[in-house]
Amino acid sequence: MSDFKIITDSTTDLTPELVEELDVHVIPMEFVFGDEVYHNYPDAREMSSPEFFRRLKNGEIAKTNQINTVTFLETFEPYLQEGKDVLYIGFSSALSGTFTRALEAIEELKKAYPERKILAADTLAYSMGEGLLVYYAVQEKKKGASIEQVAAWVNHHRHFLSQYFTVDDLFHLKRGGRLSGAAALMGTVLGIKPILSSDKDGHLVAVAKVRGRKQSLDTLAKKMAATIQDPEEQVVFVVHSDTPEDAKYLVRQIKDRVKVKKIVVNDLGPILGTHTGPGGTAIFYMGENSEKNAPSIS
Repeated sequence: MSDFKIITDSTTDLTPELVEELDVHVIPMEFVFGDEVYHNYPDAREMSSPEFFRRLKNGEIAKTNQINTVTFLETFEPYLQEGKDVLYIGFSSALSGTFTRALEAIEELKKAYPERKILAADTLAYSMGEGLLVYYAVQEKKKGASIEQVAAWVNHHRHFLSQYFTVDDLFHLKRGGRLSGAAALMGTVLGIKPILSSDKDGHLVAVAKVRGRKQSLDTLAKKMAATIQDPEEQVVFVVHSDTPEDAKYLVRQIKDRVKVKKIVVNDLGPILGTHTGPGGTAIFYMGENSEKNAPSIS
């Protein structure tokens, strides 16, 4: 069985410690303030998450760039030259064209390296939801699964990934085209906090609306407690956009409701943070996700 390298992108929001533990190659995505282009490395070497959200709070507008085909070519090829196969586990194709660029690179490389296996798995996920599928893919690889088996595992289990998040500033979702201006204004005036998830195709869906920040965090924990499968065997990921106290509160709520194997908390990176803004908190785990058939709001 040929050795293979698992490659992903920085929208996974994996901690530097997890990146090292999993031995995955993370391609940094780009984000832009004005004319300045930055790279979203897992160790935040070019800009920390708190600094990124501070600039958003001060009124600066951030944009993001897809990973282009050339970058994928330059990332994949060295491993192929070493005689390794490549599995790219990527950001939801419903939210970015990045996965399409990866497929373009793969088609080109297959012609140059016909003896190598070059596969891609679309997680239909974002942030640490994508990261959680990468985490479990590595566990499958460690068990001896082939590259085809790991790709198939991701393609199957992505439909059992539960990802719920809530945001504080609805106008960031409005700017991203995910919410109407009237809904954003009404939500801000009334203190309405949407609970969002994803459908079977990876689009964002609104699954609940609650009033108040604590209630929104409680709702995340309640949804997890009601749908998580085999909790004692599960690693749960929590991510926040410059709201560490909210993340701590959510972790306490999780522990009060269900016993899980491990909870990992990290900062939301600039790529998703550009579209959610500061004040967001999310939870990711494997379970029964009834939202997969919900109507899309995109």
